[in-house]
Amino acid sequence: MRGNHTDAFRFILLGFSGQPQLRLLFFSMFLVTYMVTLTGNLLIFTITMADAALHTPMYFFLRVLSILEICYTSVTVPKMLVNLLSGDKSISFLGCAMQMYFFVALGGVECFLLSVMAYDRYVAICHPLHYPSIMNHTKCMGLASGSWLSGLVGSLGHVIIIFNLHFCISHEINHFFCDITPVLNLTCGITFLNKVVIFTILLIFIPLPFILILVSYLLIIFTILKIPSVQGRYKAFSTCSSHLIVVTLFYGTGIINYLHPSSTSVSGMGKILSLSYSVITPMLNPITYSLRNKEVRDALKRAVTRKCFLN
Repeated sequence: MRGNHTDAFRFILLGFSGQPQLRLLFFSMFLVTYMVTLTGNLLIFTITMADAALHTPMYFFLRVLSILEICYTSVTVPKMLVNLLSGDKSISFLGCAMQMYFFVALGGVECFLLSVMAYDRYVAICHPLHYPSIMNHTKCMGLASGSWLSGLVGSLGHVIIIFNLHFCISHEINHFFCDITPVLNLTCGITFLNKVVIFTILLIFIPLPFILILVSYLLIIFTILKIPSVQGRYKAFSTCSSHLIVVTLFYGTGIINYLHPSSTSVSGMGKILSLSYSVITPMLNPITYSLRNKEVRDALKRAVTRKCFLN
């Protein structure tokens, strides 16, 4: 779809139109989920920023992750809420392209950032004496910036390719946002080369960082097993358990959704999987880090105590 065809061209996001009677229920559920996501991630960011005891590389990356999760979920949820409330399911050609770009870009940023956080835990557990010098402020800033740059730049290619293809008569996207596979299903004459380029970029975004995470955790496990005391092993593992849960939630649903036959990705199960990593996981991340992390819980208690004392 090129030229002046894009001026009036609009897609229809079918979303959850199969259950119109549940529209207000879906709206209420997603609104509450979105508000919890915003509040939880802002709380994690504020606590780790305000408490000097949490000014360490691990919590620096957690702050970056919190901001990322707010941006990531804001790409799809507000538009979904508007569609559910108004009943207008249309999205412009440019709006769809921008939504896909930022969704894939921020998803890529999260993949790389999670691998960076795994590397941070590897250095902290396997090389504790050198941890302050290796994970200095300059290196942390470089790793975080590199994650953002890799995601934002790396996603440009396939979005440009997809939205320069010709679209068929149907404008209906069987999804609640402009995801890759549902939009590709509307294109005509997509070549084998187009598919290779698009899914090569996806392979870089998903499996490559995941392999780096696996290698980091294998080295961490080998190191933990060498610790003589049970208490020492538990303490070492507890510092990375929250990150491991986040990785499992994000990558588990993402890999199942993207690395399987395309027919599944536009089915009801595909929408549920998309909800899991685009809506549910960003909400659960601050809960995971606050409930399982003693330092964050202690910082929250100190903040509440100071607030009560000042009042």
